[in-house]
Amino acid sequence: MTVRHLLLALVLSSAAGSLSAAPKPPNILFIFTDDHSYKTLSCYLEAMPGVRTPAMDALAASGVRFSHAYMGAWCMPSRATMLTGRHPHGIESMRMSGKYPGSEYDPKLTPFFPAEFRKNGYQTAHIGKWHTGTDAGYGRDWDYQIVWNRPKYPENAGAYYTGQILEVNGVKADAPNPDYSTDNYTKWAAEYIRGEHRAADKPWYLWLCYGGVHGPTTPAKRHKGLHKEDKVTVPADILGPRPGKPDYLNDTQAWRKDKEGRIVPQKSGKTFGDNAKKARPYEDHIHQLSDCVQSLDEGVAEVMKALRESGQLENTLVVLTADQGFATGEHGLRTKLAPYDAAYRSPLIVSMPGTVAAGKVCTKPVNGTDLVATFSAMAGIPLPWEVHGRDITPLLKEPETAAWPYPCYYEGTGNLYGSDVTQVMKTDAKEAAYHNVPWYAALNDGQYKYIRYLTPGETEELYNLQADPEELTNLADEPAHLATLEKLRAAAVAELRRTSAGYAELLPPSRQMQAAAEKN
Repeated sequence: MTVRHLLLALVLSSAAGSLSAAPKPPNILFIFTDDHSYKTLSCYLEAMPGVRTPAMDALAASGVRFSHAYMGAWCMPSRATMLTGRHPHGIESMRMSGKYPGSEYDPKLTPFFPAEFRKNGYQTAHIGKWHTGTDAGYGRDWDYQIVWNRPKYPENAGAYYTGQILEVNGVKADAPNPDYSTDNYTKWAAEYIRGEHRAADKPWYLWLCYGGVHGPTTPAKRHKGLHKEDKVTVPADILGPRPGKPDYLNDTQAWRKDKEGRIVPQKSGKTFGDNAKKARPYEDHIHQLSDCVQSLDEGVAEVMKALRESGQLENTLVVLTADQGFATGEHGLRTKLAPYDAAYRSPLIVSMPGTVAAGKVCTKPVNGTDLVATFSAMAGIPLPWEVHGRDITPLLKEPETAAWPYPCYYEGTGNLYGSDVTQVMKTDAKEAAYHNVPWYAALNDGQYKYIRYLTPGETEELYNLQADPEELTNLADEPAHLATLEKLRAAAVAELRRTSAGYAELLPPSRQMQAAAEKN
């Protein structure tokens, strides 16, 4: 071998060594629960008495727990945001169609980011609930998929826990699955993490979409009655009155006192997990909810065990959150949809040993679009469309000290998306409501929550979340808080403009704005 050939061999050997030492893109395990309040995780300060979630607590101890996170207003728009990185007003072609929860979209107008990950070397998988169009994306967005597709099989849409019609890689199963869904999803996810149904040499992205604790809230048999002796704290304004709050809360009032003086639901039935002939007291509903959370916690424990035992823990970004929360009596509600933390706010925990800070709490509020921006950044895959969110990596590394000047914007536009939202605002803003809840634009700046409804003449809302975390005292009419109100009002509009909302200049005046105009 000549000296020249020897040098060339050394150069090639060095280059090969450098390439082999290049960091592998991280796997991403995205655990997504359903109607899951932050009050049902024992690592949250606001946790209900008796709640015990050791696996979720351990995840928080190994990573960063966000005190305030806002993913979406309800099941469908939240998932649409998680697939696109955009707020509902920026998701074109997504719409309800046919029998509920039937829906559709044009993948050319509404591309989902897992397809881009596939094009750039990732193996992608989805396991569990689907609620964004009858097209669940197998073969385009997902390499591997076990899906309970509610929009495609509306007759099966209530089968949250047993009897689910499933499709595996686009093929419908011969019969509904009789087993408990949370346990099913956990088993299949753990198998995938351990190497089944995927290429061993590719990084992977797994979206694990549990149906728990959505109504009919049904605990696994092994957990029924586990929390029956738990103390229950009844929300202060479950029955009202609610001075300073919008009148629509009278229409969404979901609780009452019965003849025995017990607080019971106004509306009942299997949708809410209440199949008893006689309305059950409030305490029973909370106990049942806490029972149901236990299978989710066991699921988190199992998938984390699979990561550890397969040697992938240090190279996997784990994110645990929910599509939104669910109010259980706060402000008289028994639903999501509304802009209050009890209804909208999700738990959020992010962990990756050696990369993400451990055992820290971040009080900077973030939203669902931020997660997609972060996945894109950590995978090193820019998305070929505008993402509304911001990469929160600085908060993951320095959750308590990182500079983060951004307010957290979130919204509710009912069951409409994209230009369909703008069309309503152009033609008749009085129709901007869904299930009696007016559409809204909301903002959390880390201390104050601001709510601007999109129907004409509705009151604005302003809450000091540090002093009033349950949002009981609306400060919007207080002269001492006028400057804060005006500042956040402008910031909300700025976020609509930044994200190219077609109705940013069409917002009708609030009651406070009308009063100020009359005064002047």
